[in-house]
Amino acid sequence: MGFLDKEFTDGNIVIAKAEDLLNWARLSSLWQVSFGLACCAIEMMATSASHYDFDRFGVIPRPSPRQADIIIISGTVTLKMATRIKRLYEQMPDPKYIISMGSCSNCGGPYWEHGYHVLKGVDRVIPVDVYVPGCPPRPEALLEGLLKLQEKIRNESMIKKSA
Repeated sequence: MGFLDKEFTDGNIVIAKAEDLLNWARLSSLWQVSFGLACCAIEMMATSASHYDFDRFGVIPRPSPRQADIIIISGTVTLKMATRIKRLYEQMPDPKYIISMGSCSNCGGPYWEHGYHVLKGVDRVIPVDVYVPGCPPRPEALLEGLLKLQEKIRNESMIKKSA
């Protein structure tokens, strides 16, 4: 007699697809390495503070990219820092996710036209999953960006589609 042949009389049983269960586990415990570069970093720190409490979404700050699932790039990315950001991205294990926070990291911000030293969007060096608009965006905007990322993770499929 196998495990599934028994009648389930106990109420503590959940039946789900393994893919849904794994996606739920990943989106509920995102470990972040934050990369604050300018004024957006103040808003990102405010999001982690007690009033907005980023931790209640399962986002735990980690000091090392080798232990992180998500990196939040917030602020002006200069060309000098772009190589460091790419190195951090490459050190993260798969699957890894990127949130670009603020106008400067999204597209160069107010420096996009005359700032020769400013990267015109962090997506030129690493792939971005969610863009959070604003200059600087409020903590509520970062929370909304996190919810969008969680929705993206919830709908991911681990099955490779054939071409």
